[in-house]
Amino acid sequence: NLEEIKKIEKNLDSIYKRIDDICFLNSLKVINAFWKHGLSESHFNGTTGYGYGDAGRDTLEKIYSTIFKTEDALVRGQFISGTHALSTCLFGLLRPGDILLSITGKPYDTLESVIGIRENSSSLKAFNVKYKQVDLINDEFDFEKIKRVILEEKVKVVEIQRSVGYSNRKAISIKVLEKVIKFIKILDKDIIVMVDNCYCEFVSSREPTEVGADICVGSLIKNLGGGVATHGAYIVGRKDLVHLASERLNMAGEGKEVGPSLGVNKSFYQGLYMAPSVVASSLKTAVLASYLLEKKGTVVSPRWNDERSDIVQKIIFNDENLLIKFVQGIQMGSAVDASVLAIASDMPGYDEKIIMASGSFTQGSSIEISCDGPIRPPYIAYLQGGLTYDYGKIAILKAIKNTFEN
Repeated sequence: NLEEIKKIEKNLDSIYKRIDDICFLNSLKVINAFWKHGLSESHFNGTTGYGYGDAGRDTLEKIYSTIFKTEDALVRGQFISGTHALSTCLFGLLRPGDILLSITGKPYDTLESVIGIRENSSSLKAFNVKYKQVDLINDEFDFEKIKRVILEEKVKVVEIQRSVGYSNRKAISIKVLEKVIKFIKILDKDIIVMVDNCYCEFVSSREPTEVGADICVGSLIKNLGGGVATHGAYIVGRKDLVHLASERLNMAGEGKEVGPSLGVNKSFYQGLYMAPSVVASSLKTAVLASYLLEKKGTVVSPRWNDERSDIVQKIIFNDENLLIKFVQGIQMGSAVDASVLAIASDMPGYDEKIIMASGSFTQGSSIEISCDGPIRPPYIAYLQGGLTYDYGKIAILKAIKNTFEN
């Protein structure tokens, strides 16, 4: 009932206002960067071949550096995904004998083969890079264990995954991130702190590199692509570290100087321009979903009035059938392939079957309305996106009807 939804939205006004305030601050950040670097129509032109002297590509990277307050940036269409950018960064920073320490527990499933948690002959482990892990305790960093590992081992890189992945924990807020980075740097100032920022960009008014992260990585088919970028990812941070990542993506001796933009510059700029607004729409969609599903007696995280650090809404069904019906309902409420029935299937990089609704204009784009989850207890649906709040709302109502009324 749309009248009931309007009454509910009045209850959510103060939360939506807070989201809008952050959206404005991030919009200001983006437009100031555009102005500072003199974005012009000529920057939309692409290059082919080696990509020498690509002014549009190079200006975009300066804009990213300004937004994230970093020395350098690598923003490329050659990245297939966020996982590809994370892998490139890790292989760029780590050498045989080095130690990688994850302090947010086991990383996202697709990184397991990259690291060597899941055996793979092309993993970091196969190159004799050692991996250690400190799990969160009740969604908090285990400071004592982090300290013990750092003091006992010569850790090269600490990796922090802000978003939840397919776990049942909370996302890492900027405030909490700042505290743990300061703690690490006091123990060993030379440790490289690398942050997986996927799903978290523009949710807050500050980014990880503004609170001490040395390098930060994310995907453009999530928040910063604004639903316009069709692929790509970014790496921002210290100049020397971005350089190492660029040489791993491209080749030693050429790094950032090569890499044709192949006509993507305009979509990358336009996606970034739209990103604060699209992230705000995604957050409002998540808040509404959380509110409505909690009223249905479903366990949700975050709750509708919780502070959010990523765009992901967890819906914990504890029932395989309800998970499947909800994801299928999101597919029915999508713009593309709404008539397709989503079913669980094997996917590259995952152990369990995954059910995924992504009726999106860009394959796998999480910032468009999407929902997915592994077929394993406690049967959690991970909802994200909504290019506009209205489209997000429509999909949520469709999914709830399909789950509880059919």
